[in-house]
Amino acid sequence: MDWFREVNNYCERLDNAYWAEPINAVTNAAFLIAAAVAWRLIGERGDLGARLLTLILAAIGIGSYLFHTHAQIWALMADVIPIQAFILVYVYLATVRFFDLPRWAGAAAVVLFIPYAALTSRAVAAIAGDLNGSVGYAPVPILIAAYAVALRARAPETARGLAIGAAILVLSLFFRTIDQAVCPTIPIGTHFVWHLLNGVMLGWMIVVMARHGGPALAGADARR
Repeated sequence: MDWFREVNNYCERLDNAYWAEPINAVTNAAFLIAAAVAWRLIGERGDLGARLLTLILAAIGIGSYLFHTHAQIWALMADVIPIQAFILVYVYLATVRFFDLPRWAGAAAVVLFIPYAALTSRAVAAIAGDLNGSVGYAPVPILIAAYAVALRARAPETARGLAIGAAILVLSLFFRTIDQAVCPTIPIGTHFVWHLLNGVMLGWMIVVMARHGGPALAGADARR
């Protein structure tokens, strides 16, 4: 693999200069701000799971900044890997905490997420196409909404929080999807709105996790 191959995926980028995507680059501050706010809201809870998610959220902001400035394969990996890590850690914690399940159930949910995401992405792509590279994210709001429905009776406040998170993510994916399509009329594109809304959404999801409570990292008793 050529780790230094140039990648040009966004409307704002017209050449390979470092600051070819100034708005896309600068708006990654939304992830760092969201991480700082979430960290503060967690307060003194001693919530290791939420703290871990907050650190990963900060890494998302840094990785995305690197990608929108360097725009090379290595920077793409720095962007993608923290996002995937956030999703998998959240799936684990949500399964264990929200449903009061043992650790092995959280691990199983993480393993099952991989084929679920692949099949769901394929199904969405068959219906709606590639969505300008956003189809890979489609399984996430669907899963969040499913968790919200499953929790509506036992934890209605958490269910509402998850539903709000799913709605924000769908809206942010809309702006990510139309980035290239609006180029003729909006030269800077709309990818930066994805950053802003996604920062809000990820920070919100951490707060939902922390407010639900539960043991710090493992969730339920591992002996069960």
